[in-house]
Amino acid sequence: MVIPRRRFLHLLATVAASALPRAARAQAWPARPIRLVVGFVAGGPNDILARLITEWLTPRLGQPVVVENIAPSNAATSMVAHAPADGHTLMLIGPAN
Repeated sequence: MVIPRRRFLHLLATVAASALPRAARAQAWPARPIRLVVGFVAGGPNDILARLITEWLTPRLGQPVVVENIAPSNAATSMVAHAPADGHTLMLIGPAN
């Protein structure tokens, strides 16, 4: 059986295209509100800094940035370390840390 050259090249291109990996597209970030965890009580200098950062970030990212105060700081660090690795949980660490 003789396959015409044009048909052979078409089959070869089809097989080659199916063997190539498909292009992956990243998800849009941020897709939901961002949590900014502060390891100190509300009202302190770190909390004020976090709230200033959220005012600056919210319009630039197009998603709300929510400040969560969790004291003591080791509990906040543990919570952020065990959060899903999707980039929607951030932590503010003070200069003393």
